[in-house]
This record gives sequence, structure tokens and C-alpha cells, in this order.
Amino acid sequence: MSLSYSIWPVMLTVYNLPPWMCMEDSYMIMSLLIPGPKAPGNDIDIYLEPLIDELKELWEIGVDTYDSYANEIFKLHVALLWTINDFSAYGNLSGWKTKGRFACPHCNEDTSCLFLRNSRKCCYMGHRRFLDENHYFRCNKSSLDGKVEHRQAPKLRSGSDILNQMQGFDFEFGKSQPKEREKGKKRKQCKNYYTGWKKKSIFFSLPYWDKLLLRHNLDVMHIEKNICDSVIGTLLNIEGKTKDSLKARFDLVDLNLRPHLHPKNSGEIPAACYTMSKKEKQVFCKVLSTIKFPDGYASNLSRRVDVASCKIHGLKSHDCHIIMQKLLPLALRKTLPKEVSTVLIELSNFFETLCSKVATVEDFERLEYQISVILCHLGKVFLPAFFDIMVHLAIHLAYEAVIARPVHYRWMYPIER
Repeated sequence: MSLSYSIWPVMLTVYNLPPWMCMEDSYMIMSLLIPGPKAPGNDIDIYLEPLIDELKELWEIGVDTYDSYANEIFKLHVALLWTINDFSAYGNLSGWKTKGRFACPHCNEDTSCLFLRNSRKCCYMGHRRFLDENHYFRCNKSSLDGKVEHRQAPKLRSGSDILNQMQGFDFEFGKSQPKEREKGKKRKQCKNYYTGWKKKSIFFSLPYWDKLLLRHNLDVMHIEKNICDSVIGTLLNIEGKTKDSLKARFDLVDLNLRPHLHPKNSGEIPAACYTMSKKEKQVFCKVLSTIKFPDGYASNLSRRVDVASCKIHGLKSHDCHIIMQKLLPLALRKTLPKEVSTVLIELSNFFETLCSKVATVEDFERLEYQISVILCHLGKVFLPAFFDIMVHLAIHLAYEAVIARPVHYRWMYPIER
């Protein structure tokens, strides 16, 4: 994070190889190396043009390839299935704004967003829309956002729907320096200000791109890490990472929710159901740092857990992966009330099943419903400030697994390693 230089490799991997070969470095192709000093951002399409031209040629014309088994030459055609990237790069590649009112690319312009005036951030709590029409959570006003939910789940947009959304909007493409505005002169709003699209991705120039069911993957690794950071930071009240602050409590006052958690005139914050005493925090941290694994992984994690000060620092993605799926259920059993520990253990089980190497379509479809119920229960426990976009994106992970199958070849672990 202290480096001022950024360089972007664009990797290709042959996805129809056997699973044990698919992500080996010998079968990865570095197609582009985009130099710095800054990340390309939305202008990445300019650097992708040579790659897109080659992909068009490989799809339409093909290339002569030698088959050593049959001892003959055949015409090889290639299609790009999807991209694998973190959520910030998702916006650069797809052209969708991944911040603000329309941050969710799956919900599209039907994203349920609430701006928290005191926390100065957007929260995304419309998870009851994904439940059955007669589910009791839809009428539960006091425990969630104070409203009855009658809306249906957002409609999934096809590639053709997306192209129709982009018609009639102005898009800036390419490197362009913003013109200096005259002092006191207002900035002109572009025509696509009230939509989630900021550009038309160059991938739509591929003849088959709008026909694909899944074009850009939500990265399970980064989503799991961000959720784990939010949970750990809130439970241990780590400064800078907790989602339970004085500003978050004043948001409850604005929304007229949970009067028993409103801050007092003296500035004191009442304890919530997930608030732990110092002794409970120490027990929680001690469990995380002392559990032994056959591969000796616990020794690496123990260096990042400070039991005395009840803080965890420098967690890596794989640390959060182990904590979320293996250690968190054990650490919660004797430190939090049952209504809190139960829903967090269910969240851990969700990620463990989602990351399973052996799973059926029925398993993922069942997970798709379970995560909507889990997020509703989390809404009863945590404050609205907890529900940032990364927490919301978990509701779409099971749907992507139904289409593209297990996550092990669609997340960032092999690339980052």
C-alpha cells in the first residue's frame, strides 16, 4: 500500500482443462502487462483492444492447431467465458458503478439502497425481497427497517437488456484530461447520471458476450474477507473496523429504530446484544490463536492475534477464510447470546458449503434461499451501518455458483498466490 507505482497483468487460463490442471501456472497466459505509474481504471478498455482483436479472430476464424493424440491439424476456436477480479476492478471491466446508489450489478437499477446521514454511507438492507411472498420476515417492521416489504426480488438483466439500458447515454472513452471549470460555474450532469452505467465495456464488441449468463464473477475471496473483517471488527470493537459507532447509533435515531440502542444525552452508547466484555473478548481471541491445525497454520495466525489488548491486526485473505469457516463457530459458542451466535454460525456454514469441492445444483439453490434468511436475521442483530455492499453481494454468490459451478476456479486465490 506504500508503493506509488501500479502495474496490471491480464492473465488468461484455459478453463476447459481438467480441474487439477486448470489453474497451474504452466497453463496460464499473461496476455497483457499494463504499466503504471497509476492503475488504468476505466480506461483499461484501451489496453484491452489488442486482446479483444485476437479473441475475435480466435472465435470467428480460429487457428490451426496440432493434435498430438490424433496426429492431425484441426481448427481451434476460443471463447472468453468470464472475468475474475475484485469488486473495484469489476466496475472498471464491466462499466457498472460499484459505489453509491446502484452499487450492486445483479440488482442493477432496482438496488435497495438507504443513505445513512450521520455515517455518510449507503447501506443495503432489502434482503426480504428475496424471500417467499408469505414469509413472516416481510411483515416484521420493528426488527428491521421499519417498513413492510411487498416488493419482489430484482429481475436479472440479460445481455440484451443491458445493451438496451445503454442506448441514448453519453459515455466518455479513452484518456481525457478534465477541462478546468470556471470559478462559480456548475458542472454539467451527463445524461447517464441517474443510471448505474458509466461506460460501455469493450467486451460487448465480442459477438457472443451479450449471450453469456455470467460475464463477470463476484470474487468470493474478497467478499468473505470483507465480511469477516466487519464481523470481527464489530464484535471486538476495533477502532476503524467496527460498524457500531456513535454515528451509527445516531442513524438509528434518524430511522426511528431500536430505541433501546439510541445514544444517551451524555454520549454513552448502550450495550447491544453482540457487545462483549473484556473477559469475553479475551476468550474469543484466545480460541482464535490457540486452536491447532495439522499443517501448523495456527502458529501463523497467533502472531496476528493480541489476546491481552483484544485486537487482531494484519489479517490476510486466507486468515479470514480459516476464521470465517472454521474458527468463528468455535469462538462464539461461549461468548455471545444464542440469538447472535446462531446466525453467525449459519453465516460460517454458508461460506463453508459455498466453497465445498463437491456440491450439486440443488445444494447451491438451497444456499441461495438460506443466505437471504441469514441476512434478514443479521439485520435484526447488527446496525444498518453493518450492511455495506460487500455484505449484500453475498446474496448473489449462490446464484453464480448455480451457473458457473464451484468457486475454486472463479476466485482470486490462485491469481494472488
